[in-house]
Formats: sequence, C-alpha cells, structure tokens
Amino acid sequence: MLNTLRCLSIVLLAVLASGCASLSPYAVSEGEIERHLQDAVRDYDRKQLQSGSPLSLSLNDADITLGPDGRDVAVIGLKGQVALTVLMAKLPLDISLKLEGAPVYDSAEKAVYLRRLQLLESSVESPFFRGDLKPVTDTVMRVVAQMLETMPIYRLDDSSMAQRMLGMVPMDIRVAPGRLEFVMAD
Repeated sequence: MLNTLRCLSIVLLAVLASGCASLSPYAVSEGEIERHLQDAVRDYDRKQLQSGSPLSLSLNDADITLGPDGRDVAVIGLKGQVALTVLMAKLPLDISLKLEGAPVYDSAEKAVYLRRLQLLESSVESPFFRGDLKPVTDTVMRVVAQMLETMPIYRLDDSSMAQRMLGMVPMDIRVAPGRLEFVMAD
C-alpha cells in the first residue's frame, strides 16, 4: 500500500511538472552556464593534475552567448592559461578561444553538453611568441574540445526539487536568445 501511494505521488508530481514545463519552460541563463562551466573546468583541471597530466588548464573568463542570430548554437569565448610541464619547468601560455557548438541534453546524465564544436577564433601568447601559432592552437583546441565533449556545460541540480522533477520526465532543450529552455520531449 505504501509503495503504491509512493508511486502514485511520484507519477502525480511528474505529470504536474510536465504540465508546468509545457506552459512555462524551465530556463537557464547564460550567467548560470558560465558559472557552472568555470566550476567544472576547475574540477577537471584538478582531476587532470591528480592523474599526473603534464597539462594544466585554468580559465579567467568564460563568456557564453546562447542563440546568436536566432541560431540553435552556443558561442563560447574562453580566456585563460595552459601550462605544460616539461622537464621540471612550466611553459605558460595565455590562450583566447572562441568556439561554437550545439547544446545537446543527455537525459541519462541530466546534463547539457556541447557537440559539433568549431573553432571560430584563437590566439596564443607566451613569453616566446604571440599570435595564432597553428600547431599550438590545434593542440589546445583538441584539449578543450575533448574536455567539453566529456564535461557538461550545465547539469540539473538534484538538490532542487523542481530540477529533480524535470530530470524524471522526458525533456529536451531549446536554445533561445540568452538562455537554454528545458521543454517536454516530442
């Protein structure tokens, strides 16, 4: 009886959440995604360093533009440092990248990832050179693309009842100017 009541209440909450979601989609702003991305990069860098990777990545700035020109893409401007440890010496590089990708919602992970990444602009500066040095830029782009393919730019928060309920129903995302909207899947 208790299990039946519990199942019934979960179904009722899911139906309520889906009804509310269809009327007024849950939206995530560019600022929320920027904060989530910076936290995720910090965690990623810490894990990479703990695993013995010679490459360190830190972000000073992540600027996200959602839905530019009415397109279903996210443009991300990243500024930060990449440091490569070679023979006990750190070689620091200041990087600036502008990438474009399509936000995709993974319902199993309850997270949004960027797919089909394209490099729009790049520059690399170090004490040794400045400009767009293609081999360095290509390497940095591969590292950032690999990171963004495996690390979500946003994840639903299980500690929030509303977001936990969203994760229980079939959802998709829609890119709107300045925000991502979680909507009922077709």
